[in-house]
Amino acid sequence: MTWLSDRALGHLKSMADLPDFSATRYDIEEEIGRGGMGIVFRGRDRELAREVAVKVTTWPGADVDRLRDEARVLAALEHPGIVAVHDAGRLPDGRAYYVMAIVRGERFDERAARVTLADRLRLFDRVCDTVAFAHARGILHLDLKPANIMVGPYGDVRVLDWGLARLGSDPGRPITHMAGTEGYMAPEQARGIVDERSDVYALGAILRGLVAAESALPSRDRGSGVPATGRPLRPLHSIVMRAMAEDPTNRYADVASLAADVRRFVDGHAVDAYREPALERIARVGRTYRTAIALVFAYLAMRIVLIFWGR
Repeated sequence: MTWLSDRALGHLKSMADLPDFSATRYDIEEEIGRGGMGIVFRGRDRELAREVAVKVTTWPGADVDRLRDEARVLAALEHPGIVAVHDAGRLPDGRAYYVMAIVRGERFDERAARVTLADRLRLFDRVCDTVAFAHARGILHLDLKPANIMVGPYGDVRVLDWGLARLGSDPGRPITHMAGTEGYMAPEQARGIVDERSDVYALGAILRGLVAAESALPSRDRGSGVPATGRPLRPLHSIVMRAMAEDPTNRYADVASLAADVRRFVDGHAVDAYREPALERIARVGRTYRTAIALVFAYLAMRIVLIFWGR
């Protein structure tokens, strides 16, 4: 008897999991992701000679309606931050699938760990822009987290995994499946009560991770890309606290308001979530407008010198 290694068994299992796409125009190459609802494969569209990603339900008959709903949500959201859907259908074995553009890059948190705080916040702003776009079309994501956000080689951001997405205009319909991810899921979401502020909470949790990473660095190692260099992080902490308030009525009313407050911090302005002490305000204004203030002082100093010189 010949015993197979764990690696060989794993390979055989992955081959067994490969769905039969022989009746379609797609060739399946390898598995690139797996979740509770389905498996994502790298594939190739023979008709158009291009690489694609194919999401397939885990087994015949499983989660067909949810996968179909996810495909329809994505197809309805044409935005640079949302992956385009090319095709959808059913396989002979009963599995549902849809085909989308393949996403290249790295996870949001992996990219964030390698860039300055300013660049992290700019990436966060692009995530907010994508989610705000979906909200404007009545769609809630409900599972926002770093693992569901990809950053491309040129800083392009893609928000993925809309499997829990639902219409925000139907708050009375309960959520009958897994309601998000612990640590990012709003308290009311676990009870099946959701609106735009549920996604605001998750975005606040993502922002909390960005701020925590900066707080853990020695001051000499922190990125200097923020215009208000050396500015305390207390305003950002206050933004996180408002976004993640237990009571939804105490959060930002929408994603746009959250993003605007973060941009105010990056630009060196006062933020709505933080009551700034007078001395801190003076220091912030001094940092933000230090070039202009230096020029004014230089001009005044020169005038004084010329006056005394003339005398």
